Amino acid sequence: MKLTKIILLYLLVAFYLFMGSMHFINPEQYFAMMPSWLPAHAFLISVSGIVEIVLALLLIPSKTRAISAKLIIAMLLVFFFAIHIPESIGYYQTENEKFVASIIRLPIQFLFIAWAWMFTKK
Repeated sequence: MKLTKIILLYLLVAFYLFMGSMHFINPEQYFAMMPSWLPAHAFLISVSGIVEIVLALLLIPSKTRAISAKLIIAMLLVFFFAIHIPESIGYYQTENEKFVASIIRLPIQFLFIAWAWMFTKK
């Protein structure tokens, strides 16, 4: 693997380890994002944090890297459609000051998908 790709891989690992850990360090920020229709917010925040940490660790071995990257992409798509878009709509409807930031974040999700996509091939 080229040095640049190795660096990008370990940055991706570090990113998801950090983001998964934040579910436990600062869960309040995730409560604000949770749609009201989802049950058991605290449980789901914990589970999603564990999933992010596990997927980050599964990126490290070459045998599990491709499936982990694909599962990260699936997770990002679920979050995009189930959390980020409804959150942005809610911010728009309530004239929340976070609306602009939420709209800016939407296309950034595709950069994360492209980043993970780099590791979907063996």
